[in-house]
Amino acid sequence: MIDKLLSLDTELFLFLNGLGSKTYDGMWLLITSQANWTPLFLVLLYLIYKKLGTKQTLYLLLSIAILITFTDQVTNLFKNGFQRLRPCNNPNIKDVMRIVQSRGSFSFFSGHATTSMAVTVLIFNTIKQYYKHAYLLFIWPLIFAYSRIYLGLHYPIDIVTGYTFGAISGYATYKIYRKVQQKYFPLASINTTI
Repeated sequence: MIDKLLSLDTELFLFLNGLGSKTYDGMWLLITSQANWTPLFLVLLYLIYKKLGTKQTLYLLLSIAILITFTDQVTNLFKNGFQRLRPCNNPNIKDVMRIVQSRGSFSFFSGHATTSMAVTVLIFNTIKQYYKHAYLLFIWPLIFAYSRIYLGLHYPIDIVTGYTFGAISGYATYKIYRKVQQKYFPLASINTTI
């Protein structure tokens, strides 16, 4: 059963990875770099600050930092525990795939998918009452994590597992954040949506 699942995972990876072309490699290398998303993060920070104020924004940023540290450490535990080779290092498919970028670490599961989904779920749940189009935030983890398949660094299962763990971690962090916020930093009731 697991062998069949891994085989299907590899086939899907080869299909998705094979959709790429050298024309777009540079774009996907830009997309996969977290630093290149800084403008998005700054816009989000402004929108959050605008609705939550200084104290709550700082507390949310602290929650995000803790969340990123937690998801990063758990991801590394899984990677070192399962030791699944990245597609770019897999001798069975290395010659039939597009390798745009290589990494020496292991593949299962994707830290990019985990962290981006976790942070998105936390921020989405925090600001959805203020911004009716907050759901558009989920475009970021979808594009960001797909870049890992495109570049040859992760299998689809790595991404889906990362998304799942990230969503659960992000939502759990949101629930804790809200409890602490309601106790120590109650928000004024603002129902304005943009």
